[in-house]
This record gives sequence, C-alpha cells and structure tokens, in this order.
Amino acid sequence: MMLSKFYNHGTRTVAALLVLFSANSRAEPLRLVVPAIQASAWTHAQYFPHVLDLAMRKTESTHGPFSIEPYPRRLSTERTVEELRSGKAINVIWTATNPKREQILLPVRISLLRELNNYRLLLIRANDQARFDRVESADDLRKLKAGLGLQWSDAEIMRANGYSVTTSLHYDALFKMLEMKRFDYFPRGLYEVWHEAEVHQPAGLRIEKNLMLYYPAPFYFFVNKKEVALAERIELGLKMAQEDGSFDRLLLSFPGFKRGMQEQKNSKRKLFVLEGPAKTP
Repeated sequence: MMLSKFYNHGTRTVAALLVLFSANSRAEPLRLVVPAIQASAWTHAQYFPHVLDLAMRKTESTHGPFSIEPYPRRLSTERTVEELRSGKAINVIWTATNPKREQILLPVRISLLRELNNYRLLLIRANDQARFDRVESADDLRKLKAGLGLQWSDAEIMRANGYSVTTSLHYDALFKMLEMKRFDYFPRGLYEVWHEAEVHQPAGLRIEKNLMLYYPAPFYFFVNKKEVALAERIELGLKMAQEDGSFDRLLLSFPGFKRGMQEQKNSKRKLFVLEGPAKTP
C-alpha cells in the first residue's frame, strides 16, 4: 500500500489529499473518490479515509483491488452531498446522518465514531467561563447562543430543541466568529474538540469545564443510491474490522479519539440530552 498526501497552499482552500492503493493485484482497481479534507481539520478528519481503506482492505481478497483518492477541491457539505447524489466524481462521503440525506443517498449504517460525535463539549471564550458556571438547566443554556455550520445536521437538531443558533457556511470562520462574540459557544464532538482547542488557544478559546451535550448524530459512510454493491462491500469490511478488533485499534490510535472516549464517562459534567432528528419514513 502506498500513502501520500499534499495540500494546496496560499489563499485557496487547503485540501488534504490522501491516496491509498492496493499493491498486489494486476486487476484494474476500483477507484473511490472521497471529499478533500480541510488542512485545519486534518488531525482528526484523516481518520475517515483511513477507516474506509481499512474496510476495503478487509474485502480485497474477495472483491478485488481498489484505490482511494481525494476530490481536487474542497466543497461545502451540501455541494458534496449533491455531487454524490448526481453520480459525478465523488462516490463515497462521510457525514452525520439526517432524514434528507438518507432519502437521497445510500447510508452504510455503521457508526464510524462509535458515540464520539453524539457527545459534545463546548468551545467558549476563556473569560466567559463564569457565565457558564451559572448554567444549571437547559433553559439557562438556551439563553446563550450556539455557533454551527449552516449545512450541518447539528444546527437543525439544536434549533428543534429550542436553542438559539448562529451559522456560517465555513468551518474555519466559526472560530473567528466565536472569538469576535458573534455567539457564545461552539459545540464540538468528543473526537475533534481537543485539537481544535489547542489550535485556537492563542485566540483565547477554551473547552468549557462543566457542561456536555448529547444528541444522536452518528457519522456514516454514504454512497450513491445505485451503488448497492459498494455499500455492501464497505459494510462487510467494517463489520470484519469490528470483529477482529482492527476498527477499534484504528480509532484509538488517534489521541483525540482516545481522550474523547475517556471524557465520555466523565460523570462530573452536567449532561443535557437533546432529541435527535425525526426518523426517515
């Protein structure tokens, strides 16, 4: 297997590109094109093409060789979904599920992050901790404003539960918006918050000390509705990896993921449980 990655520098969006090739077969490999990864999210987001590679390698002897390569440009969430739905260049994506996505795409219903995306810690401005110390109930938290991506399932869930939400189309902009007091907190999954807090510490952002949110937001692989055989292969490979332990070994090899699993058991935090999205009919 050969692994390479490169970035587009300058003012353009940075795309983290991961290419994974099967090495031992002369057969034409199945070409999988996945979304480009933003450089600022690389530390945790590189997990997803790695776990896809793991699933595909588990089935290589029975289903044939493959390659995984990134799309050359970073797209918004909804543009990525549309690219997959239309059957153009991208043919596998990873994202939090919601009813609309499950209607137009084919999900592989194995949670790629266990429950690490269901539990959320809050990124806040460090000098605002005293405000959050006074939060005793969900109604108290509803008086403060969350920041989330415009096209993220999280925004829909929080609004449906009565929380105030400010949105941005761009992931990186949300950290700057928090710094500039456009909103009060940025809910982040247990797998990603540690690296983000470290990166944005110089801007005065910190992980809030007392609170945790929970709402079901599992990350799945999705493929085009017509790609049933591909979905079945990915599902089979993921199940094989779960059974032989290699799935958990990969997940826990990411320090932020391992720390998130430990934090999930932290009973000292106040846990606010939100209802998830309505089920797809």
